[in-house]
Amino acid sequence: MLTIPSLPSQDRLAGWTRRAVRLIMPVDCLACHVGLTDDPVPFFCRTCWQRIAPLSGPSCSTCDQPFVSAAATSWTQDHRCQHCVARPPSFRRAWTLFPYISPLREAICAFKYQRKVALAEPLAALMLSALPASLEGDLIMPVPLHPARLRGREFNQSLLLADRLARRLRKPVCIDGLVRMKETDPQTTLSRPERLRNLRRTFAVSHAQTVAGRRVLLVDDVFTTGTTLNECARALSDAGAESVEALTLARTMDASLIPDRLFVEPRAAGRSALGV
Repeated sequence: MLTIPSLPSQDRLAGWTRRAVRLIMPVDCLACHVGLTDDPVPFFCRTCWQRIAPLSGPSCSTCDQPFVSAAATSWTQDHRCQHCVARPPSFRRAWTLFPYISPLREAICAFKYQRKVALAEPLAALMLSALPASLEGDLIMPVPLHPARLRGREFNQSLLLADRLARRLRKPVCIDGLVRMKETDPQTTLSRPERLRNLRRTFAVSHAQTVAGRRVLLVDDVFTTGTTLNECARALSDAGAESVEALTLARTMDASLIPDRLFVEPRAAGRSALGV
């Protein structure tokens, strides 16, 4: 189980300040709805945040899809899933760090759709705490949003994560090298075949010289089918990138693949209040 990431706000004075502010403006944890006191992660209590545990166990050597049983890799450590064998992706390797379940699911949704950008720091800290040792890349690129969606949301959540990863890893981050050429329907509403058609020829590289001969690390928040990452990787490879790897904070997955220990019954709902 993870411990609370080491954040600048964890000093004693900040804790007293949070406790005082929350006496005036009560805040409930977005996962368990219990009132917060001096919990260091915005919008979440210490107990819920400590429940967030990384994925472990055997997985596809290309897309990181977890396998049902360790028998899948008993003969070879580089065993690939059926999808990667049938349709090899354009990225060399994808890494997905955590299962997309509560309370991380609530954190990501609040971050993306409720504009709680204060969660960018603790979410990036989670990613840094679970980085694979063999991760490669000398240039970090976030998955881009279409300009129309960026105007509506006012920020790119993948860029906020990539920026914080780049600072800690001391790698350059490229914010405009990869662009989204057309606005598409949200991937969450589509089936896998529809996702493939929806994103075809959607991404392009604006400055080929930026990626030519370089190992690119793509960063995104959630891995669902991998279609978005694959189309980004295809555009980067066509532009001359030496290799493309992908790193995502969380992965949607069948409940049968999630260890029982990661399921915890939520506590009873409490009051709703302003977030601080």
